[in-house]
Amino acid sequence: MARVPIETLVPELIHEEEWRRMRATAACVRGGPRAVQALIGALETGPPELKREAAAMLARLKDPSAGPALVRLLDDEDESVREAGARALEHMAGVLDAQTVAEVVALLPTSREDSSRRRLMQLIGSLPTAVTPLCELLRDPDPDRQVAAATILDHLLDPRSIDALIDAMGQPTVRPLVVETLKKLHAIRDRVDQAFNALRDLEEAGEREEARMATVIDLLAIGRPAVEILIEYLEDDDWVVREAAADLLGKIGDIRAVEPLMKRLEVDKDTGVKELAIKSLGLIGDARPINLYLEALPIRPLRVSAIEALAKIKDVHALQPYRDLFEQLRGDRDGLVAYNAGLIADKLTALAEQERREREEGSHNDE
Repeated sequence: MARVPIETLVPELIHEEEWRRMRATAACVRGGPRAVQALIGALETGPPELKREAAAMLARLKDPSAGPALVRLLDDEDESVREAGARALEHMAGVLDAQTVAEVVALLPTSREDSSRRRLMQLIGSLPTAVTPLCELLRDPDPDRQVAAATILDHLLDPRSIDALIDAMGQPTVRPLVVETLKKLHAIRDRVDQAFNALRDLEEAGEREEARMATVIDLLAIGRPAVEILIEYLEDDDWVVREAAADLLGKIGDIRAVEPLMKRLEVDKDTGVKELAIKSLGLIGDARPINLYLEALPIRPLRVSAIEALAKIKDVHALQPYRDLFEQLRGDRDGLVAYNAGLIADKLTALAEQERREREEGSHNDE
């Protein structure tokens, strides 16, 4: 029986028969770049229902090449399609390239109605790489563009925007808002610096550990506006400061922290910092550190944190090549290692069984 082309299967994502929808879903998940291109084609030419399903599938696949097509959905005449595009872009926030994010920002001043404008501002506020195009928008001759950019930057409170905000103080339209934003950014920097300076001044080890936990509780309420500052503190000379910064980044859960935390895990000399880097990466759930977790498994002080982080990875498919390892670790002497390895192995078994059923059902119905 000839294999059904992916271009034929994608429209079946909205077929009235469940088995056809399941077959189309399985084909998209396994289809690689060709499936992504077929889904992008559906965004361009499909009916609204198919556009919504294709957008959701692309968000699941997280291929950044789909970004521009999803951005075009934000200007679709159908409100539900626009919302599907926005949700997909939010879901892919950590993988979108700078050009795609710039295209989203460029849409802001031309949004047709207040509700669309608010939704677009909400979307832009969720994109970690939106700061640069927003800073550029502050220099736009259109006052509405300036205000839109300044409003979102005030929401983001990202230290990377400080120079652009200072430059914008000469523009009367945004001066009051820019001044308030700079005051907030200054207050955040002062609060973090003072907390870490106080932590650094302590000498006794037990006292430092207790103070580290108190510092994390104190600064956690700042949330995302502290991320860039905390990333700087990952390079601090003092191990307790690096530990606190790593701990906070994991609890905040911003995807910008993934690569800096991976670097700490690779190069830091302090085992405590490495352990907290692993725990924090686990809380974020990104699949990129998989190899670092695997390398940490034989290291006794890190192995429990490493297996727990592996168990928290959101993209279970990324763990499939290591299924045999997790089956082997089911019998580990350490109960926590065995337990988490079993959780991962069970997830992979269920995933393999689901894919097998979908293939068999699709093949059966093709006959």
